[in-house]
Amino acid sequence: IHARWAMLGALGCVTPELLEKFSGNTFGEAVWFKAGSQIFAEGGLDYLGNSSLVHAQSIIAVLGCQVVLMGAIEGYRVGGGPAGEGLDACYPGGDYFDPLGLADDPDTFAELKVKEIKNGRLAMFAMFGFYVQAIVTGEGPYANWQAHVADPQGVNGFTEVFATRFVPGN
Repeated sequence: IHARWAMLGALGCVTPELLEKFSGNTFGEAVWFKAGSQIFAEGGLDYLGNSSLVHAQSIIAVLGCQVVLMGAIEGYRVGGGPAGEGLDACYPGGDYFDPLGLADDPDTFAELKVKEIKNGRLAMFAMFGFYVQAIVTGEGPYANWQAHVADPQGVNGFTEVFATRFVPGN
């Protein structure tokens, strides 16, 4: 389950920066680790930069909704939900989770489980990289990638972390 959250998190960290850069949407703050602070700003937080979608003004209300919704979903999953009888709750399958029928064959299903775990581990490692980048550079993953592509020798993990950030006087 942690791998699935990491995959969603990695996508969620990169998507706002990409949307702001290429689609013309303007967010108050597109960098993932700064976006949540907008709820404390005057006027609250507009999801996807659009006040007609979800307009959040109270952190308590947002937290309460998240707890209730996640609790309901997890309770539904653990209690059987749409998985039916004899199916693993961590891999529910069925029409809701596998509408294309990709895992109908048991051998394919076993292979897809391994691929999901591998991609999830990669996403967890990517999230760790996003955290370190945020601490060291104060920028989002897309901005860091752009800076690295523009100057690979001057902007990389070794020069940013070991040579510039932690020298005496900084």
